[in-house]
Amino acid sequence: MTILCVRFQLPPMYEAALPQLLGLLEEFTPVVEALPPDGALADLRGAERYFGRDAVELASVIRVRALALHGVDCVIGAGPGPMLARMALRDARPGLTRAVPDGEERAFLDGKPVAALPGVGTATARTLCEYGLDTLGRVAAAPLSTLQRLVGARTGRELHEKARGVDRGRVVPNGVSRSLAADRPFDRDELDPDRHRRALLSSAGELGARLRAVDKVCRTLTLTVRYADRSATTRSRTLKEPTAHSAALTRTAYDLYEALGLQRARVRSIALRAEGLTSAEHASHQLTFDPVDEKVRRIEEVADRARAKFGPRAVMPGSLAA
Repeated sequence: MTILCVRFQLPPMYEAALPQLLGLLEEFTPVVEALPPDGALADLRGAERYFGRDAVELASVIRVRALALHGVDCVIGAGPGPMLARMALRDARPGLTRAVPDGEERAFLDGKPVAALPGVGTATARTLCEYGLDTLGRVAAAPLSTLQRLVGARTGRELHEKARGVDRGRVVPNGVSRSLAADRPFDRDELDPDRHRRALLSSAGELGARLRAVDKVCRTLTLTVRYADRSATTRSRTLKEPTAHSAALTRTAYDLYEALGLQRARVRSIALRAEGLTSAEHASHQLTFDPVDEKVRRIEEVADRARAKFGPRAVMPGSLAA
């Protein structure tokens, strides 16, 4: 086991703390890949030799330091590669690292449903299940030629290898969050467009606050609407100028939603993702003579200072972006 997949149990809207937690991981290894909003992959091959401890022991040290220095608990999965570490994380819980030892990859994978494998979507899983290949053990035992006829040559080969525990992925160091997401699930399948719009307002407000907290602006906004039948619709739009302004994000989110033309759709959740993040320091802003816009921006600055001082609940996300 050389790879850790760590998910820090950060409170909502506290993604600004992630860089500090990544710094904690970098005390053990320089090979750290951020998985926003609250996770990371760490390659401990060099650290195991240097510290004379295995990955599970180092995971315990990381957990203790995260609690002691930042007051943040975490769940950790460990495995020979990134894919297995990510899958192990799903079975982990606070205080206990879920590890997949070398040589036990097949025992870990065989009983899991085929949909549990990263990269296997709903359509692929449905196709495989129709032919009785509903577990990774059955997929691993199936002839490669059969899988390739069902899902294609390249996908079939990758699926065959992954189901057998062959993990060719690697940890790619990065220090910058490439996107931020805000998800709003409904307690029950929601038909009311007004409640859909309120979810969009709240999500856009949260994204704006989080972007400003880490001094970022986004170039693209993506809307994903998930329905009662588990299908989903995703639409993206490039903004006129990179922004972290909640009102601008809200207007774009409303435009994306209206363009879907939903007719009494039973919506299970609505998610917004800000993509193409760049430093706010290098972003340009078109000056405006609209006093309302300038007033909203000044109110946002005050609200951000209140959040920084009193916490995220000091100002409800979206309340300033009407």
